[in-house]
Amino acid sequence: MAIPTKIPFVKKVFHPSDFTPASDNAFAHALAIALQRQTELVILNVSDRADSSSDWSKATSVRTTLERWGLLEEGSSRGDVFNKLKMRVRKIGLQGNDPADALLSQMGKDPADLIVLATEGRDGLPRWLKSSVSERLARRAQTMTLFVPEGGRGTVSLEDGHTSLRRVLVPIDHAPGPQGAVEVAARVADFVGDERVDITLLHIDNDNNGEHPRVFRPDCPRCDWSERTEQGDPVDEIIRVAGELEADLIVMSTAGHDGVLDALRGSVTEQVLRRAACPLLAVPV
Repeated sequence: MAIPTKIPFVKKVFHPSDFTPASDNAFAHALAIALQRQTELVILNVSDRADSSSDWSKATSVRTTLERWGLLEEGSSRGDVFNKLKMRVRKIGLQGNDPADALLSQMGKDPADLIVLATEGRDGLPRWLKSSVSERLARRAQTMTLFVPEGGRGTVSLEDGHTSLRRVLVPIDHAPGPQGAVEVAARVADFVGDERVDITLLHIDNDNNGEHPRVFRPDCPRCDWSERTEQGDPVDEIIRVAGELEADLIVMSTAGHDGVLDALRGSVTEQVLRRAACPLLAVPV
């Protein structure tokens, strides 16, 4: 039996946004996670102007969203977010021509446990967070990252805040070590929604040796575990099985010694990210 990995639970959620409609789905997930964990949500925007108030006017309102979700009364004060819901919200506007420098500086001073990012288009990253930005951010982040596709199938409704997580797919292999992803999947299942959660461990065995990666299944009363083995192109098979299962979430380990986003570059995880119809949670190991 493998020894379980000690994965820190989420105590702070970091949500960089450019306040476009593509970010709304990710915003809903970031807000819901902070609510469920009764923790801090940091919303960050980078502008090249000293006065970025016009940018913030485009942001989806936290209080308006919480009122629409039925968690706050209409006209609630800013203080009600913490007093009634035990969640803190900070909005940080940074000036700079290079989002990477601004984000790196903020992450260095104010580290988080989870980054929530919107994804759009073929590149699998927001258009304002392209390759050079993501690489430099990643080298210092060392942080779990939840990628939420624009217009894709999510686990949180922006309209009413309803959270549903029924099926989780965890691709596993001998490297990178899968235990971190398995443990995080169980933790997510344990606190999201109130339904039973099917967690499928998927191994692509192209060597045909039948040697399934050994993992420890954490104690999760609401989890139903299953394993399956497929052959073929790893990316194609992960996407195919995720579609077949109608997975609500994919959780993948990444070789994150240089940071999550850096590990994604050119990896199986990055290619899955570009094609996934549901959120993907990358776990550095």
